[in-house]
Amino acid sequence: MKVAVGATEYVLPGPGETSEVLKAQNPDWRMDDIEKKTGVLKRHVAAPGITAVDLAEEATRKLLDSDRLDQEPGFLILVTQSPDYVLPTSACVLQDRLKLPRTCMAFDVNLGCSGFVYALAIAGGLIETGVASPGLVVCAETYSHYIGEGDRTTRPLFSDAASATWVEASDLDTLGPFVMGSDGAGCENLIVYGSGARGLGDGQSNGLHMDGSQVFMFTMDMVPKCVEALLDKADLTSADVDQYVFHQASKLVIDNIVRRLDLEEGQVFRNYEQIGNTVSASIPIALKDAIDEGRIRQDDTVMLVGFGVGYSWGGCLLRGGFSV
Repeated sequence: MKVAVGATEYVLPGPGETSEVLKAQNPDWRMDDIEKKTGVLKRHVAAPGITAVDLAEEATRKLLDSDRLDQEPGFLILVTQSPDYVLPTSACVLQDRLKLPRTCMAFDVNLGCSGFVYALAIAGGLIETGVASPGLVVCAETYSHYIGEGDRTTRPLFSDAASATWVEASDLDTLGPFVMGSDGAGCENLIVYGSGARGLGDGQSNGLHMDGSQVFMFTMDMVPKCVEALLDKADLTSADVDQYVFHQASKLVIDNIVRRLDLEEGQVFRNYEQIGNTVSASIPIALKDAIDEGRIRQDDTVMLVGFGVGYSWGGCLLRGGFSV
């Protein structure tokens, strides 16, 4: 059985937080220098009390109400690192809110910027083995709950968001192959110490800690290797890929990936400027925007590459079948 990635919808909370707002709250911040590195001019921040499941519900309802789906989902995969609870799994909370059938399996995937690619691999396995089809891959993050107002490293970069993507059986072989990997030696370079049983027991801060230079060096090492391994696995050259949709980490990161891989700028989609880094929702949001803007055509070959917290990375190909 073959697999296709269908429609995606997404939501961004609030009107957005501009650089002017950050500058007014933090007069000592050199926003021009920060913007040159991040490329982000506007972030989106969930209001107090709004959670990842709230955003996930809104995005998923938007997809389910779009009249493009004619079946009940057989699975619901929720990718998030900002769950409503340690337990129960947030996907089950979402399944109940959406009043999906009890036959719909629901579970979380605790991954960040690579999570959408991992979830597609899991969804593809469920469909190919006949366990369930079709289904939903939902990505939702409220990283703002982990970020202090005066944190110059993370606040100018990250946004809250949620996306919902339909994955189904198909006559066309459009999904894959995949290349994935992990390196837990870098776990403390992007971490919320005061979370989970260990963090709460130690009484540590529940703020997001990011060592940007270490994360950058990891990215520059592993992302080119991931891309090259995926091209080799698919027997393609870099020029055979019509559009690369990388995790929208920052301008600095994507600029350097493009340079190291010697890609044409027209092959690389970017939308971080008015959206920010939305962690697990970054790739599906960028994928939808690229399709809507005509950057991806019906029969194009598209590479998705996620990378970050964990460390974790993953890439896959989508080959045609796009609704444009």
